[in-house]
Amino acid sequence: MLIEIFSDVICPWCFIGRRRLARALDTRPELEPVIRWRAFQLNPDMPAEGMARQDYLALKFGAKGGGPVYDRIRETGRSEGIDFRFDAIERTPSTLAAHRLIRESGERQTGVVDALFDAYFLNGEDIGDKGQLAEIATRAGWDRSEAEAFLASDAASREVRQEDSRARSMGIQGVPCFVVDHRYAISGAQEPEYFAPLFDLVQNGEAAAE
Repeated sequence: MLIEIFSDVICPWCFIGRRRLARALDTRPELEPVIRWRAFQLNPDMPAEGMARQDYLALKFGAKGGGPVYDRIRETGRSEGIDFRFDAIERTPSTLAAHRLIRESGERQTGVVDALFDAYFLNGEDIGDKGQLAEIATRAGWDRSEAEAFLASDAASREVRQEDSRARSMGIQGVPCFVVDHRYAISGAQEPEYFAPLFDLVQNGEAAAE
């Protein structure tokens, strides 16, 4: 079973959705899914150097800075064991380089995504900075010099942009979005039980094909 997860690593609901999918899969160990992370940039026009978070919040939410929105996210995060530290985030980054790193990580994709979520949301690290990204990649199993060389290049930039464009052409307007076996989709950070009927459809389809 292939699960494609369209997401962005600065999306808190994607972090929550990743935890909830993991809980759903824990209840169905027989599924043995193949997980692929797909790029969707919340801010595709963000400058490469990113911008100060307070400026970003003012542009997005106005004078209130999104306080009530993030209060709700904090509360939901706690229910999934996530202690969001929005106060520690100083910059909102471009995520192009992070998506390039994820794409290049192959079977290590999920470990890299988890490390990026932790770095940004728990530690307030600048995941748009290539030096910081190399450090995060090293934590997730990359060789440091290989990560630095890859990030210093422009490799996979075109593919990431194409993947983002594909997501939008599929009608995806927000993330996370989980697409299973190219046929079924769940949009949003849904509770684990929402995945059960979809898993059943896949299993029943596979059984009928045998």
